[in-house]
Amino acid sequence: MTDTPGWASPSSSEPPRDDARPPADAPAAVPGQSAPPQGAPVPPPAWGGPQVPPARPGWGGPPPGPQGPYGPYGQAPYGWGPPPSPKPGIIPLRPLGLGELLDGSVATIRKHWRTALGLSLGIAVLQQAGGIGAELLIGGKTGDFTTVVVALARMPLDLLLGVIASALLTVVVSRAILGQSVTLREAWRDSGPRLLQLLGLSLLTGLITGGVVLLGFAPLIGYEMAGAKSPAIVGLLVIVGLLSLPVGAWLWIQLSLAAPALMLEKQGVITALSRSRRLVRGAWWRIFGINLLSKLISFIVSFVIAIPFTVIGLVVGFGDLQRQAASGGETTVPMTMLIAAAIAGVIAATITVPFSAGIGVLLYVDQRIRREALDIELARAAGLPEYGGTGWSGRPGPDPTRL
Repeated sequence: MTDTPGWASPSSSEPPRDDARPPADAPAAVPGQSAPPQGAPVPPPAWGGPQVPPARPGWGGPPPGPQGPYGPYGQAPYGWGPPPSPKPGIIPLRPLGLGELLDGSVATIRKHWRTALGLSLGIAVLQQAGGIGAELLIGGKTGDFTTVVVALARMPLDLLLGVIASALLTVVVSRAILGQSVTLREAWRDSGPRLLQLLGLSLLTGLITGGVVLLGFAPLIGYEMAGAKSPAIVGLLVIVGLLSLPVGAWLWIQLSLAAPALMLEKQGVITALSRSRRLVRGAWWRIFGINLLSKLISFIVSFVIAIPFTVIGLVVGFGDLQRQAASGGETTVPMTMLIAAAIAGVIAATITVPFSAGIGVLLYVDQRIRREALDIELARAAGLPEYGGTGWSGRPGPDPTRL
């Protein structure tokens, strides 16, 4: 959208107006749900406190006994208190808790499964096909380094497919927040102009975080390549390398919100990186914990799915392994095991890829709600009339009750 600062439709051609958006490190004026915008209808008197009409005893009036600000005996009667937060889509428009973040990501998969799962399924099939092709092409010719060589050969394809999945799923989740569905064709049309920038952002982020870790282990690698074998020096260099891991993790979280910022705010690569740092400031441990939990959930799901397929692959390919061992030649992974592992990888990625992408986008939205009152702009974009909204890009929004 161009009529609401700070939040742009993925199909919009203009970035949000930075001059009308408060800084990322500025706290919201009121904690919790933001105040309604200027020009919005004034809440009914019942929102500010209990308004009980006079009634005779026994005719619906308050029962005899001690009365307090929260009703008889300290209990809040039905209808009193602040109004519920608007929820046009998968999340309520207010600061989110951990459970709401996880539930919002799962709700995106459940309510928009045709687009989310269809996209992740296609990406997973291409990734696994590329992995099998690399495995067959190398065929154990590199000996003990086969796994590393296969991973390096798969990296360009995995990076490209990961960027495409991240871009399209960002569009899907951003529309799901507003209660709007999007087809795969529409998601591709909206995210296509930003793919090259997102690819550059992914490469730059990987170079920053991975480069710090590689720099930490560079003395150890150089020492080993020189042929020196002093255990004391090796141990010291290992400690130096391990110390670079926390620095890499810190940078990873600092830049973790850059991708949704680039897609939804239509900023440049450097601006998106700076934007992510400002949004993460003061909430590093919270964002780190949520990201770590989401990665753990994805790993557990992938591991559980892989177990039966691994067993089937071992049972079916055991005879081939025996024949290779008896011949004394180079041992390679049987085709049946590769196919079984690929099927497990496709199923696991179909579920975990949209889940992880949803967590990333929702974390970005949650931080902007906490710092910049983005919930008001989202309510307008969703077309909620009490917030003066007219829908996405000025079009009338859908009925928020029809999700």
